[in-house]
Parts: sequence; structure tokens; C-alpha cells
Amino acid sequence: MSTTQQADIGIIGLAVMGENLILNMANHGFTVAAYNRTTAKVDEFLAGRAKGKAIVGAHALQEFVAALKRPRRVMMMVKAGAPVDALIEQLVPLLEPGDILIDGGNSHFPDTERRVRAAEAKGLLYIGTGVSGGEEGALLGPSIMPGGSKAAWPHVKPIFQAIAAKTDKGEPCCDWVGDGGAGHFVKMVHNGIEYGDMQMICETYHLMKAGLGMTNPEMHEVFAEWNRGELDSYLIEITRDILAHRTEDGAFTVDTILDAAGQKGTGKWTVNAALDAGQPLTLIGEAVFARCLSSLKDERVAASSVLPGPSPAPLKGNRAAWIKALQRALYASKIVSYAQGYQLMRAASKEYNWNLNYGGIALMWRGGCIIRSAFLGDIKKAFKRNPDLVNLLLDPFFTRAARRAQSGWRKVVAAAVKIGVPMPAISSALAYYDGYRCARLPANLLQAQRDYFGAHTYERVDKPRGEFFHTNWTGRGGSTASTAYVV
Repeated sequence: MSTTQQADIGIIGLAVMGENLILNMANHGFTVAAYNRTTAKVDEFLAGRAKGKAIVGAHALQEFVAALKRPRRVMMMVKAGAPVDALIEQLVPLLEPGDILIDGGNSHFPDTERRVRAAEAKGLLYIGTGVSGGEEGALLGPSIMPGGSKAAWPHVKPIFQAIAAKTDKGEPCCDWVGDGGAGHFVKMVHNGIEYGDMQMICETYHLMKAGLGMTNPEMHEVFAEWNRGELDSYLIEITRDILAHRTEDGAFTVDTILDAAGQKGTGKWTVNAALDAGQPLTLIGEAVFARCLSSLKDERVAASSVLPGPSPAPLKGNRAAWIKALQRALYASKIVSYAQGYQLMRAASKEYNWNLNYGGIALMWRGGCIIRSAFLGDIKKAFKRNPDLVNLLLDPFFTRAARRAQSGWRKVVAAAVKIGVPMPAISSALAYYDGYRCARLPANLLQAQRDYFGAHTYERVDKPRGEFFHTNWTGRGGSTASTAYVV
């Protein structure tokens, strides 16, 4: 194949995301080289969707690399994990110092940290970037979250910011995130928040259906109304559309779908990262476990005829009032979800010296990505007011929002418990909120227990933090204490 035309950037991997990113770049005036391990896919692409566009095909990696302008920008859109390492191993001998490798897949951030170091040791630059928005976003404008070798950013910035989604003010939903694995870490947290948002919407739907006896058209109307207000977001929008969709024979499509959820692992990574960092990511954790529980379909069906509990019964009172309470519970829980996600990012930024721009991250998520919503504009304003904000709940805007939501939030969780409708994420959000605003938790008793059975020591309310004490609770334990563990 002819590769005389010098391409601005090359993309390896012609699955739907790779193809759509190539088309997006070509539509913005960039010449793009395309390569796929199955070379017939390249020919098919060039003869089809890429026909007539500034897209250069290649049948071999050497040919692909030769088509690129220097510094060469090579973007890998392949399955995360071992396939990325294998492709890097093939590419490195073909590249020169200053060339840039870009991983646009859902790689785990420790892998990206490792790959950045390895590439830089060979004189190459490396970017690990989150790309969110699905196939439509890839084609029309995704959210892009690049991190890695900072020296590479000026060489990819014009391309990435041109193809990224734009806010209402025309700001690109793409900016430099930080060193090492920062870009993929932020994308991982994005996906964790996505798990939480989806689960909370599902819990709201469940209570509407089981507790209020609402039909799909009625729920469609409610979500349509919510999408015009403070809950305006992509996930509320698609929920509205899903509830109205029918199969060819007239049945509601959502009612024909098996209630066993899948997952690809990024939510689990987020929860694991929170555990490693000692951060209470309780809501996203419950969202991940809710998917796990849903997958036990056969066990749940068997248990439903054995385990006692209340039968979901109609909630008493005005339906409109219940719907308002549900709206407030969902909004308040959403605040908690983002508050926890941002706490995790703050902890990681400190540990890895990333110096994350939290308002900038909200801007990157404002458009293009799956969790895009009007709500993110308020987060950006919160960090503009106070860049050192330790928790979103402490920002005056969100404090007032939580206060307004209190009665409805508690009403919904109590009602769900009473009629036996599980709301693990929304009730977890409320428990976190109550725990975070509690000046004295019962952990004093917990520390006493730990010291009693394991001499793990404790701090005292009348002594400076950092001083540890041990009590000989039985009179037989002596004064030797275990090493203290401080989160």
C-alpha cells in the first residue's frame, strides 16, 4: 500500500472506538494512519467508512510507522493488559527518541505508571489517556483524559483538544491530567462514579415500579422531567429513552432483559484503589457488589421462595410527593458519589505527586463522557471557589443542596427498608453522609476492642494526636503493645 502521505497521527486497532476516533480526527483536518493486526480490516475500512478521507492504511507496522510525521504519534486502541505490552514490544524497535506512544484503552493505572518509566528509559514519550463517551463520543467528541510524559502533551494537544467534546462555552473536554498513570487513574474513577450513578438510577426505578406501581410510560415521563432540571445528564436521558422503547411485537424492551448485570473491572479497580488508599468509597463499592449480587440470578430465584420478608406494597401518600422525594434522594446521593470519588483522587494525587486539577477534571467530564451532566458545572465552580476543598459536601452550594434533600432522602431510604426494596447505593450514601457529619463515631469502642484482644493501642481524647496508649484490660496482659496502624 502507498504510504507516501505523511500522517499527523497513527491509530492501531480498528474496533469501533479506533475507527471512530480516526474518522473524528480526519473530520477535523488531520491525516491519520490506520493499522490493524487483521489487515483485511484495514482494506475494508478504507473502502467503506474511510473512503475519500485523509486516512492512510498500512498492512505492516513498519509501513505504518514510516507514514508518520516526526515526532511520531502512535495511538494504541487495543485490549488492555498483555496485548498492550506485546504491541509496545513490537513498536519500540521501529521508533526513535522523542516519538510518542499513546494508550487510549482502559488500562489499569499501575500498568501505565510502569510503561511510562520503561518508555522514557528508552528515550520515548508515553501517554496513557482515558477516552470516554462510547462509540458515539469517539466519533462526535469524547472526553479525553491524558497523563504520562508531560513533554508529549504539546505534540498531541492540538489533535486531542480539536476532537474532544466541547462545553456550552466551547471549552474542550480535554486537558493534561498529570504525570505517570494520572490519566488512566482519573478515567478509572470516572468509571467508578459511572457504576454508582447507574446503580442509583436503577434503585430509583425499582422503588418507582415496586413501591409506586408506576408503568414504564409514567416512569419515562418522570425521567424526561428530571432531565430538564438539576438531574440533567446523559444517564438520566438514556434511562428516559430506554423506558419508552418497545420491541417489534410491542413489548417494553426493558422488561425483556434478564436482571443479571455484567462488568469489565474498572469499578472493581476503583474500589481496590480506595481500599489501598484508606478512602471510604462506600457508594461505588455497593454499586460494584450490587452487580455481583445481580449475577447470582438462579440463587436469587431460589431464595425468593424461601427467605421471608415484606412483600413490596404500595407506598402510602401522594405519588407526586414521593417522586419529589426520590428526585432529592437521587440528587443527594449523587453528591456523595462524587464527593467520595474526589476524595480518592485527592489521596492518589498526594501519594503519586500528580497535582491534579479538580476543577479541570470536572470540566473534562462536562461533555462527551458517560457521566456528563449539568451537575459537573457546579463541581467546577466549587473548586474554583476553593481549590483546596477537601470534600464536596463542605462547599456551600452542595451543603445547601444536601440540607434541602434531607427529608426526602431519609423518607425514601426508610420506605425502601420497610417494604423490602433493596437500595444499597442510595442507603449507603446516606450512611456515609451521616458518618461524615458525625463529630464522634463509635470507633472509640472499636479501638478498645482491638487493644483488648491484640494490644493494638489507641489515642486519647485528652492527649495530642499521634500519642498511643495501651491498657492491660484483664490484669494479665502486661504492658507490651503491638505496632500501631494509622490509616
